[in-house]
Amino acid sequence: MIAPLVRAENVSRSFRGRAGWLTRTEVKAVRGVDLTIDQGEAVGVVGESGCGKSTLGRMLLHLLPPSSGRVVFDGRALHDLTPTMRRGLRARMQMIFQDPYGSLDPRRPAGAQIADGLLIHGLADRAQARARVKDLLQRVGLDPGHADRLPHEFSGGQRQRVAIARALATQPEFIVADEPVSALDVSVQAQILTLMADLRSSFGLALLFISHDLHVVRHLCERVVVMYLGRIVEEGKAADLFHAPAHPYTRALIAATPSICLQKRSREVVLSGELPSPASPPSGCVFRTRCPHAVAGCAEGVPVLREIAPGRRVACLRDDVVAQGA
Repeated sequence: MIAPLVRAENVSRSFRGRAGWLTRTEVKAVRGVDLTIDQGEAVGVVGESGCGKSTLGRMLLHLLPPSSGRVVFDGRALHDLTPTMRRGLRARMQMIFQDPYGSLDPRRPAGAQIADGLLIHGLADRAQARARVKDLLQRVGLDPGHADRLPHEFSGGQRQRVAIARALATQPEFIVADEPVSALDVSVQAQILTLMADLRSSFGLALLFISHDLHVVRHLCERVVVMYLGRIVEEGKAADLFHAPAHPYTRALIAATPSICLQKRSREVVLSGELPSPASPPSGCVFRTRCPHAVAGCAEGVPVLREIAPGRRVACLRDDVVAQGA
């Protein structure tokens, strides 16, 4: 059996802050997450803002070290490596950020920024890097002659194409894409998503795709992970999860997705209220304060992810509620 390319083992991440002059708080952004990503697999992560999606993505790249647990990349635990050894792995893992303008240096030409990874990791000399930059710009649908343009001379969609080219420059095996199309127009979103799907197929990339848009995740990813307040509440193949969501939170997310087809609109109760603060999460099941199926016992036990079908896991204390969907 082939081992997964990326494996998160019970990873958690907390941030310390202040609630006042004398009061310190601890925000638990991610709590006890287990996740695997195989070579060439596209995994989508969905959930409301503040659920820990971006923090999880950064931990998988060790841009944020876990407070506890560990991340294993290609059989090597990242926290056991020295900074020099981790730097050697950076070429094999890259990130595409949400804001293409904020992630690019406004004072440097696009081509120079795409070439950075090649030069820093010693993968090419300057002449080879220039040739590689032109090839990458062409692959992402841009004019190779625009390598000398500054970021502000591109449109939003073009800037994101530059960011994708930069991520692909070192020929990585794993990419984390943190809501890469959310800031773009709908027509441009479709172009970027098609481009990412084509490039993933061509390069055999493993992809963690973070998004609020369930339609996008369903189109692009084979497997979906649903997060709520730092925990995974459901995981499974995209087709199975969208056809028969087992967790009440997943059902609510799908029900909230706009649809012009009346027959496809869910009758599930739409979520009400705000996401609880990660600094003071509810006891027991963290979703219970917004769950229409919550009972007294939900405040006592913490649900763990359990397998209800091959490759399908759900964290819910009520078997009868899970059975309604799965």
